[in-house]
Amino acid sequence: MNIVKATIDDDLVLTAITKRSKATWGYTEEQLLEWNNSLTVTKEYIQTYDVFKLVSENEIIGYYSYGYESEGVLLLDNLFILPEYMGAGLGKMLMLDFLESIRKYGIQRIRLYSDPNAEQFYTKFGFRTVGKLETKIENRFLPIMELKFNL
Repeated sequence: MNIVKATIDDDLVLTAITKRSKATWGYTEEQLLEWNNSLTVTKEYIQTYDVFKLVSENEIIGYYSYGYESEGVLLLDNLFILPEYMGAGLGKMLMLDFLESIRKYGIQRIRLYSDPNAEQFYTKFGFRTVGKLETKIENRFLPIMELKFNL
């Protein structure tokens, strides 16, 4: 398995991974359709953000993406694995690759807006919930999580 920079031609595959992975959390079809735009990885997105894909035997099975939110703060925007590969430590592999690759940037904090179902995953890497972001769904909030990065 290799983690390499995504190309703009990966947009459809990354979108499919995002949508299939998100669906494993039991969201309704209506909710997933409502989120269609935010779950779509466009060519422009890949040109704007740093996007890295996990490739196994020429198949993209996961990815992560990040960009700057403000000076000294990096936003981990996505981290998804195909459902059939979940539970095999590949999310951890992607997270460790992400954390190692950004060391050179002088980042003070990493922020992410977690799916409520993934909050526990991120806490394993030292992220702490610092707030909640209200969503369009009544009584549903996204945990705002941060990791202070020691250089």
